[in-house]
Amino acid sequence: MSKEVVTTDKAPAAIGPYSQGIRVGNLVFTAGQVGLVPGTKEFAGPDITSQTRQALQNLQAVLEAGGSCLAHVVKTTVFMADMKEFSLMNEVYAQFFGANAPARSTVQVAALPMGARVEIEAIAEVCDCGSTRLEGCTKG
Repeated sequence: MSKEVVTTDKAPAAIGPYSQGIRVGNLVFTAGQVGLVPGTKEFAGPDITSQTRQALQNLQAVLEAGGSCLAHVVKTTVFMADMKEFSLMNEVYAQFFGANAPARSTVQVAALPMGARVEIEAIAEVCDCGSTRLEGCTKG
């Protein structure tokens, strides 16, 4: 199997020596996405809610560039600066994944890049359906 680098300008550029995503066979592996607005070095807001929403939008963009979508995510890992904000993060997360959410691990870390409140990475199946929501996927 060959490895294909996934890139998109609809998500923040990598801030180090790594790829936004990698596609291998029928899987897409994303790098962790924080709540930076694409094309800027600014967070969507200072709070966990706005940063989680933007991180998931960035994740969605990388997945789509790799030929997948949120509906085909099988595993996420969420890194949080403060686990006390878990319920706020979880509310936004549920809006993106709904009842058929992927497997998930959530951990508190000492610090995140650029002072982010949250970082989210994913593993997804390739689907090429272009859906941005679970209920909209046409290749279930």
